[in-house]
Amino acid sequence: MLKQLLYSFCVGACLLLISNQAIGQKKGKNWETKLREAEFYFTEGEKYYILEDYSKALVLFQKSLDINDENATVYFKIGQIYAKGSELQKALENALRALELNDSNKYFYILVADIYTQLGNFPKAADTYEQLIDKIENTEIYLFELAALYLYQQRYDDAIATYNKVEKSYGISEEITFQKQKIYLQTNQLDLALEEGRKLIEAYPDEESFVIKQAEILMSNKREADAKSLLEDFLANHSNGNHQSRLILAELKRRSGEVESALSELKKAFSNPNFNAGNKIQLLAQYRASLPVNELKQLALPLGKLVVDTHPDVADAHIIYGDLLQQVGESENAKNQYVASTKIDPSNISVWQNIIQLHFELNEVDSVIYHSDIALELFPNQGILYYYNGAANLQQGNDEDAVFSLEQGKRLSSSNLSLLSGFNALLGDAYNNIKEYKKSDEAYEAALDFDPNNDLVLNNYSYFLAIRNQDLDKAEKMSKLVIDRNPTNVTYLDTYAWVLYTKEKYKEAKKVMEKAIEIGGVEAIHYEHYGDILYKLGKVDEAVEQWKIAKGMDPNAELIDKKIADRKLYEK
Repeated sequence: MLKQLLYSFCVGACLLLISNQAIGQKKGKNWETKLREAEFYFTEGEKYYILEDYSKALVLFQKSLDINDENATVYFKIGQIYAKGSELQKALENALRALELNDSNKYFYILVADIYTQLGNFPKAADTYEQLIDKIENTEIYLFELAALYLYQQRYDDAIATYNKVEKSYGISEEITFQKQKIYLQTNQLDLALEEGRKLIEAYPDEESFVIKQAEILMSNKREADAKSLLEDFLANHSNGNHQSRLILAELKRRSGEVESALSELKKAFSNPNFNAGNKIQLLAQYRASLPVNELKQLALPLGKLVVDTHPDVADAHIIYGDLLQQVGESENAKNQYVASTKIDPSNISVWQNIIQLHFELNEVDSVIYHSDIALELFPNQGILYYYNGAANLQQGNDEDAVFSLEQGKRLSSSNLSLLSGFNALLGDAYNNIKEYKKSDEAYEAALDFDPNNDLVLNNYSYFLAIRNQDLDKAEKMSKLVIDRNPTNVTYLDTYAWVLYTKEKYKEAKKVMEKAIEIGGVEAIHYEHYGDILYKLGKVDEAVEQWKIAKGMDPNAELIDKKIADRKLYEK
């Protein structure tokens, strides 16, 4: 940078010296002395200009100009300073004066054009560049600036003509072709835009990006068949290392219903070593988000398998394949892929959550406990993992372990009110099971404070109150609210019947229980309860029949054999 500045300084000084010598020859020795003084001020001004002390430079340049007001270079430098200070009118006056005095210096034209551009006077800026290119040789590079100015003015024909001149000087290039195509497309001249693309492809037949650009123009103008043909022709002669064009071709085939052919193209692209694992995974993620299930099965799943086989040590490959499998309902295989990913990289908590949720879905509750225990070692501050662990332990009858996990998770989740309510709901069940009834009721109440219409909490709370024969009016009220909202849920109907039974409202309980049985889907416990209600109504034979049905469904039910044998009700 310093060399460049010094060079500029020297050039300027030389320009001044040449000018001064010429004028000095005309006016004699006294004038030569004045010119040397002017040269001194210019040289000093140039030093300050290099140091970016423009105010001092301007004063010195002006002193030089006071002595010799015909030096174009000094006007040029003053114009530069005013331009830097955004005093554009003053800058323009000095730059134009420099050009007036010397119209053979290209930098004077450039400064004038730049100032006009900053002032928004694009026609004048364009005129200046036209004069520069016409008058001074080897200035074709400024055709780019001229074309840009034509575009600002929407002088599209002039811009095209200018770009054609650029091509004549420098040959066909990507930048110029794309600019011309942009103009043609903007002016609805599609055929001309495509012709420009064709010429570029002919000039560079091995450049994939030019083919892709042409295909994109065709596709955006509803000419998919032409785009497909273009890509097929290119790939016929360039089979290796061009996975991007193959991906576009595959997408065109997919859209036209050629799924098998699209899959074939995609497999070729996925086998290309230049198509890295990350980009493959990204594409599969796009498919997962956009394709219907049937196309996911046909197209995405085989590719997911291919990615896993090709990149077995990439955790994200297993994750995306697991996501695809889960989306098409292959839960077991999805779970296995997620587990495989954790063996490569165990740091993704979302994967652990997926594993645990799938274990729940597959009713593999022991596996939920196993994997949530591992996950908690890695993420001991994640409340949701304690929730899963506590829920699984509760389901398995490990009530003390459930309470421990749920309380731990509850402490970590104070800011997440929804999750906190979930913890309280489960704690209500767990504390009831270990007979800490006060804590159970407190947990249920806390859950209902957050969500008073939580049917599951209302149901469980009312059922356990009935079992404990406590606060039965409250239990009946809560249970009634639940069945009013869920009139065909047999579990909720059974709870309501049992609350009524506990309140000795046997006839009402019988009607509710019969409705549950009529709906269907009942279990052994429901028939046993129905038998208990019938017994209380004095219908012993009918009660025994219901108990027998319950035994057939669950031979290990507690007290059921004794009830049948003795034809007598025994309560826990």
